[in-house]
Amino acid sequence: MQGTIVNFRRGKRTQKMNHLIIHLNDSDNREKAAKLVGKGVVWKSPAGKEIKGKVASAHGNKGALRVIFEKGLPGQSLSGKVEVK
Repeated sequence: MQGTIVNFRRGKRTQKMNHLIIHLNDSDNREKAAKLVGKGVVWKSPAGKEIKGKVASAHGNKGALRVIFEKGLPGQSLSGKVEVK
């Protein structure tokens, strides 16, 4: 299942580099997103390196997911594709 990285999880003055908001093509409401909690997520860098993460929870009412990665992702990952397994 493909998804797109929307933004880092952030507050007014802080930003968590390993927490990201992902929007899926198939998910359009909170109930569908909540079924994916606990699934694995993989982001592949342009150099071929993979960074793995896990779906922590649904985010909002339009089907977005909050994902926690092992390491922080670079800024170039924004609007990039991820694979949800």
